[in-house]
Formats: sequence, structure tokens, C-alpha cells
Amino acid sequence: MATKLGLFLIIYIFYSSFFSLALPADAPPGDIESWCSTTPHPEPCKFFMSHSSHHSAPTQRAGFRTMMVELAMERALHGQTQARQLGQRCRNKRKKAAWRDCLNLFDDTIFHLNRTLKGLQSNVSSDFDAQTWLSSALTSLDTCREVSLQLNVSDFISPLMSNNVSELISNSLAINGVLVQEEEYTDGFPSWVSDGERKLLQSSSLAARANVTVAKDGSGSFRTIQAAINAAAKTSGNERFIIYVKRGVYMENIEIGRNLNNIMLGLMALDSLLVALHFRNTAGPQGGQAVALRSASDLSVFYACSFEGYQDTLFVLSQRQFYKSCYIYGTIDFIFGNAAVVFQNCVIYVRKPLIGQANVITAQGRDDPFQNTGISIHNSRVHGGAGPQAGEGWLEWNNSAFALDTLYYGEYMNFGPGSSTANRVKWGGYQVITSANVAGQFTVGSFIGGRAWLPSTGVPFTAGL
Repeated sequence: MATKLGLFLIIYIFYSSFFSLALPADAPPGDIESWCSTTPHPEPCKFFMSHSSHHSAPTQRAGFRTMMVELAMERALHGQTQARQLGQRCRNKRKKAAWRDCLNLFDDTIFHLNRTLKGLQSNVSSDFDAQTWLSSALTSLDTCREVSLQLNVSDFISPLMSNNVSELISNSLAINGVLVQEEEYTDGFPSWVSDGERKLLQSSSLAARANVTVAKDGSGSFRTIQAAINAAAKTSGNERFIIYVKRGVYMENIEIGRNLNNIMLGLMALDSLLVALHFRNTAGPQGGQAVALRSASDLSVFYACSFEGYQDTLFVLSQRQFYKSCYIYGTIDFIFGNAAVVFQNCVIYVRKPLIGQANVITAQGRDDPFQNTGISIHNSRVHGGAGPQAGEGWLEWNNSAFALDTLYYGEYMNFGPGSSTANRVKWGGYQVITSANVAGQFTVGSFIGGRAWLPSTGVPFTAGL
């Protein structure tokens, strides 16, 4: 089967009941209790606001937003302390593995909350930026919860999840979401890429301009990619650190810390550019969940890369990501996560699964109505070996009716074998999009604000439909 997709969208999940945030930004409701009543989780808001020594009733919604993010930060720092203390109680490998992941994820949450606060207090970031970072802060906590469930140690980890950080971040998202709707956007260029880098990706002298070279045969600065990344961590300054990787197969697990920024090979860092790399997980179809790449990098670009695996190949964990002219191979949920991500002009290969398994291309993890996240696949091809089928196209989560009316799954102008929507699912949340204006909300320009940061990278892209 080879199916051409005009624009294939997955935005998941909206709650079935919504709350009112209809007050104008400059019309205060009066006191803290009244402000808290406009949030999705009013009781934690009232309790922690009343027990915080430096919070008084705000006069504007923007001030209330900052106070709520500060409160979420206070509770997150408290949770981080709990997480560190919990390490003393690890009695087996599963508990220790979950604890290590959750401790790192709590650090991620604090990092994103701190980034949000700094941006709001200095007025150097937009409300759209804040919504992205708050979404990522919440996603990190949700990921901790999922890890504990997968390792069957949720009872052990549950004390970390009962400190109301998630509810306070959710409140922050809701408050900021109203301000996002009021924000006006203008096209421009970001500060994180200099004018001299505009055509860097198209340059034939990339190797000569690299800070270090990785070569498995010993002809470069380092033999492993991780060694080059470790060298980058020891440098100072704000210039982009370019790592040139010579052709070869590098069998290693690569980890890039959240504070290692401005490198031209980045996964967890900010503002990363990856070009012509192949990521492969060799666990095979029997290996179960086996990620080839996990990315939580904001404003990240993957150009002409490939990702090869079976189950859970590409983990688009969080923040704004763009994949251009890439190849993705897998079987079950092989594009998954809670980023705001657009795949453009990509090729998606559905591999032969094990007997009894069903192929599922995407699994999006959004669970808060104000997270600005989702998976958008634009002008791409889906290939499979089973031949074209006129099937339902979508699959329930664990064969249940969970969220079928509150999710948003949409298709717009698909064509090719298997693209007919005549026999699609009849769920309340599934949409055959007929309006270009509606479909336009999920394009590079609108969904990830690509006009403001992609032009300077030199990567070709289409901003609209």
C-alpha cells in the first residue's frame, strides 16, 4: 500500500467538560477565591494560594497567570525534594529505574516552569512560548506516571504524584490559554540563529566549519558521538557548536542534557538541528517497546533523517518539533508522544508485525485541553506491505470507548489507495475536514509557529497547506 496524505491530523485528547474563563484580561473578579473559581482545579488553587505568604489578589489575568506558575514551581520544588528522598526506599531494580526516570522528569518540569517564569518576567517570550513550555512541564509529570505504570510500581511512585503540581500547571495552562487567544503574531526571525547560519545546512563546507569531527576509524576528533557531545558541554559561549559525524554505524546510546544548547546535533537541548542522520533500534519485532529516538527539544529540526524500529520507534516527547523529508519505520505506535510536531514531505513505512499484532502509526498522549500539542502529518506518504484496504483507519485505545467523543482526529484531502473516508470510524471526535481554514490551524505556520523560527535554519518548508 502506498497512500499519499494531503494533511493527516491527530490532536488528542480534549476533556468532555469545559469550564469558563470568559473574564477579560483586565477585569479582575475581586479576590483570590474568585480568580481560582475560573480555573479547572479551583480547590488546589484556593488552598495553596491562601497558604502562600507572597501572593495577593491580582488585578489582571496576566498577573494571576504569573502567580499560578510561581505556585506550581513551589510545589514542584517540594516534589523534587520528595523524589530525592524516595531514592532511599528503592528495594528492587524496577523501583530504582522508575525513581531515576521520575527524578529526571521532575527536573524537566522545574526547568520548563523556570523558563516560563523568566520569559514572562522579562517579556522576552510570547504567550505561545509559555503555552509550549507549560505543556512540556505537564508532559514530564505525565511521563513519570506512565513509567511507574509500565514498571508496575505506581504505588511506590504515587506520593510524588499527589502534591498537586499537575493541577496547578493545568490551571496555568488554562489561564495562559486565554491570553494566547488574545495574542497577535507577526513573522520574524529568532535570536537563536544568527544571520550567518541561514544557509548553513545547504553549505558544502559544513565539515570544514565543524568544531569537532566524529569518525569511527579514528580519523576525527572523537570516535563516538557521545564523546563529542561531552566535549561540547565543556565549552563556553553562545555560538553554535557544530558536530560533524562521518559516515558509519555508531552503536551507542546518546544522551544530551537539557542545559546543552546551540549544538548542531541535539535531542534534549534547545534549538537543535539534525541533518542526514539515521537512528536505528536493533531490538527487533520481539523486543517490545524499543525507541530509536526520544526528542524533547524545543524548536528542533530533523531534516533528511531516518528512524528505524518496530514498536515505539520515534518518541516525540514534548515541545515544538519539525521533521522534513524524513523516513520513519515501525509497527505499533511508532510515532508517539505529546509534542507539537509537524511531519512534512516524509515517508512512513508500516513494517510487518508479529502474528496477532495490529499496526498503529501514531499514538498521541495529550490529556489536558489547554496543551497546544498534537501530531500533524502533511503532504507525506504511508507505505505498507499488506495492500490497500478500505478500513476504518483508526483504532480504539485498548479496545475501549475511552475519549472517543473528546479526542480530535482529522483528515483533509487525502488521496491514493486507502485514503477513502467512506468507511471510517463513527466516533464523535473524528472529523473529515472540508474547510481549508480549519485544516490551516495544523500547518507549520500556525501549529508550531514555523514562520518565526524555521526560515533562518535554511531547511525548506511550506508554511501553509
